[in-house]
Amino acid sequence: METTALILAIILFIAGLLGTILPILPGAILIYGGMLLYGFMTEFASLDVNFFLLQALVLALIFSVDFLASAVGTQRFNGSKQAATGAIIGTILGLLFLGPLGLLIGPFLGAVGAELLRGVKIKQAMLVGFGTLVGILGGTVLKLCAGVLMIVYFFMRI
Repeated sequence: METTALILAIILFIAGLLGTILPILPGAILIYGGMLLYGFMTEFASLDVNFFLLQALVLALIFSVDFLASAVGTQRFNGSKQAATGAIIGTILGLLFLGPLGLLIGPFLGAVGAELLRGVKIKQAMLVGFGTLVGILGGTVLKLCAGVLMIVYFFMRI
């Protein structure tokens, strides 16, 4: 039973890592789900409550990166607080209306739109929008590293 549990967990880990890069899949949730599945199938023989609480904390961090990364990228490219807010709103609306593609288009349009509403020239507004994309890509790298660390810690504990 332990071998089957491990194989299923690894499948979910791989899907989770792919989901971190391709936002079609809920990456971090799949990784955490693989750990939970392993725990249930092995009657939590090697994974305790503290392990799952720590992993849940990392999961929460990964979720916050989605919303904060575009805002940080916006500010690094001299965007205003309104542009950062626009990027966050754009992320939410982009996800709602455009699905996974909205993670790229939404923050960009939100930041550019906010800057244009402030009267910033289009060239600068586009640069700020580009900053949101840089932030998103940086956030993806951060989420990927966090996912890998979750998996490494899992293997250290079993």
